[in-house]
Amino acid sequence: ATFKKARRLKKNTNVNTPCAFLQLSINAFDYNCHVDLIKLLRQEGKLHRLRKARQKMSELFPLTEEIWLDWLKDEIRLTEDESDREKVYELFERAVKDYVCPEIWLEYVQYSIGGMGAQGGIERVRSIFERALTAVGLHMTKGASIWEAYREFEIVILSTLVSEPPKLAEYQAYIDFEMKEGDPARVQIIFERALAENCLVPDLWIKYTTYLDRQLKIKDLVLSAHERAVRNCPWTMGLWKSYLLALERHGADHQTVTDVFEKALNAGFIQATDYVEIWQSFLDYLRRRVDFKWSRELDELRAAFARSLDYLKQDVEERFSESGDLSCTIMQIWARIEALHCKNMQKARELWDSIMTKGNAKHANMWLEYYNLERSYGDASHCRKALHRAVQCTSDYPEHVCDVLLNFERVEGSLEDWDAAVQKTETKINRVKEQRVAEKEALQARQEEEKAEHRRKAKADKKGQKKSQKVNRTGDKRKADDEYEQEWGEDAELPSKRLRGEDDFGSTATEELMETESGLFGRRAPPRKTEPPGFRKNQRGSSEAPQQPQDVSKEQRIDENCVFVSNLAFNLDDPEGKLRALFQGCGTVQQVRPVFSMNGVFRGYCYVQFEDRLAVPEALKLDRKEVDGRPMYVSPCVDKNKNPDFKVFKYKTAMEKHKIFISGLPYTCTKETLEDLCKQHGTVKAIRLVTNRSGKPKGLAYVEYENEAQASQAVLKMDGSMLENFTLSVAISNPPSRMMEDKGVPSRLLGAAMPRQPQGARGKGRTQISLLPRSLYRQSTPDAKAENGTVSAPHTTETDGSLSNEDFARMLLKK
Repeated sequence: ATFKKARRLKKNTNVNTPCAFLQLSINAFDYNCHVDLIKLLRQEGKLHRLRKARQKMSELFPLTEEIWLDWLKDEIRLTEDESDREKVYELFERAVKDYVCPEIWLEYVQYSIGGMGAQGGIERVRSIFERALTAVGLHMTKGASIWEAYREFEIVILSTLVSEPPKLAEYQAYIDFEMKEGDPARVQIIFERALAENCLVPDLWIKYTTYLDRQLKIKDLVLSAHERAVRNCPWTMGLWKSYLLALERHGADHQTVTDVFEKALNAGFIQATDYVEIWQSFLDYLRRRVDFKWSRELDELRAAFARSLDYLKQDVEERFSESGDLSCTIMQIWARIEALHCKNMQKARELWDSIMTKGNAKHANMWLEYYNLERSYGDASHCRKALHRAVQCTSDYPEHVCDVLLNFERVEGSLEDWDAAVQKTETKINRVKEQRVAEKEALQARQEEEKAEHRRKAKADKKGQKKSQKVNRTGDKRKADDEYEQEWGEDAELPSKRLRGEDDFGSTATEELMETESGLFGRRAPPRKTEPPGFRKNQRGSSEAPQQPQDVSKEQRIDENCVFVSNLAFNLDDPEGKLRALFQGCGTVQQVRPVFSMNGVFRGYCYVQFEDRLAVPEALKLDRKEVDGRPMYVSPCVDKNKNPDFKVFKYKTAMEKHKIFISGLPYTCTKETLEDLCKQHGTVKAIRLVTNRSGKPKGLAYVEYENEAQASQAVLKMDGSMLENFTLSVAISNPPSRMMEDKGVPSRLLGAAMPRQPQGARGKGRTQISLLPRSLYRQSTPDAKAENGTVSAPHTTETDGSLSNEDFARMLLKK
């Protein structure tokens, strides 16, 4: 059959396929036979054998441009996914190594453009274009096609980054892209284009001038950009500050720097602190000019310091009602310069006295700064004097100042100095403790009043809500019954009928329906068995087993396709619709069954049933997702009647060293406020405010940091701190153990776990009529007070059930 097929093909070819295989088996290095075999297999359409033939020839010979192009085009047509594309890339790499062929390179870059949408695709296309230009860009007749393709590609990229008209966000993306590429000319031109249309954006000018200062460093270009920046946005202090540094960096004369500074003072900044920073920058410039061996520059520096203080006191305070320099930073710098460079401690002490008189004497860190200055450039006498004043005046961290004083006397002082320091520190610490106790008691009293007021408001709101629900319940009852009949059919038993039963005497009484894991869905309950007359009466005296819970929706639930959702807010609007939308991405939701109480109030949990059990693992991934500010618990749906030992929720009982627990928060505290407070001590990964089931805060929170060190730092800094007149208690998160069976359980929980007493038709298992004489209910009166002592109370009878016949007779005779 093979030879017959070969004879049919012989009409169009000089060699048939079997002959070619036979010839190659004899001589594998017959080049023409390889070429003929590839042509025959391509005509027959046998792609698998054709690929092997090309591979075999490529291993023995370099392939021509025509063979490579045919091979590449065949493989490109077979490309289906990304793995196939990588194989084609490898084939192109082999092709460009055989010969320098512009057509193959052009095909290579065009194929790579098709994968530019993948991750790193644009960088890969550019890399291939650059290699192609290096290889064949100078080809006389065909090199221009590579250049033209590269230009068209860049035009396409530009059109995707810039819209008409360009916007700031698009320019920002384009700038970031070009800065990664690192071509200074392209970065500069895109900055200029962006600033031409967004000249009043200070952040854009800051980014541009920073790039010029650090990358190009060309004097004319840098200073021109800085000058244009302050002219466009004169209200931005950061631009003036950068301009002054650029002038100094490029060697501008002193008069030019001074003129720019004077213009900055008249620019009209929007904050008082801006004037402090611009003065600091100018004073730093003047200090770097000073040769402390000559007095002219030093006098100019001192005059500038004095002028800055007058300017902040007069001009800035008149405009902003504050100087902007509460910690007197400029005066501190001046004092350090006088002590370090000028050796003038007298002037430094005068400056620090002025600093302390401006309201800084109560801060421990200010006194310690002064002490360190005296320790470095002064003498022991002035150090001791500074520390004694610090102990007397400090109010924020007096313990720290006292420790510094005692340590100083251990090293420097005599016995008399030590005794004086101990007496002074003890007096200060005792006074501070008394003051803190008084403040804490006053604060606790205010917090208790606020909490009581909060509870009263919550109780009033809850009472009003229940009242409104009670008013609407009567009108909604008929509507709910009609909807129930429409959903479950005319034969369905209404919940109101299901919850009523006839007692032995023909009267109706409400029966208590025990809830199971499935809860009450407003569905039809299984019919109760008819009890014979006297059944309850006979059962009252015996210990009846607890009533078995009934799963009212067992016939509808498939546990393998279902998840149990809990910890939802009671006041969640449309729980069925919200959960259906939330779980729709996990798979096709067949039914959402929220659980309601007998009064129609949502219980905070529900069941979500899918059509396919494969959706359940995806749904379990949504565990702890927040829904209306509360973490939603998603767990497998398991019938606890069949699996009583099944545990769904796993409490963490080990110490979580990277988390902190905060108590004593104000009820008005928000997540954003707490995050601003906590992020000062580390990177905050998550915050959870603890709320009750109705969504109202409980004054507790858990904060998760990036590591243990940050959490420990937060505990040290935040414990005992104040937030809106509330004292915070902060500790490392250490959840309590949940093993109730191994420890003593509170009586309330034990009572809830005990089986219920047998109940009669009227709701309780015993009569409501008391058979105990009223005399036994009399409480013994306390001893009456007489003028000279106590009068013995009359004889009373114990009510412990151990009365004798004589006791009963005596009581009857009294009657």
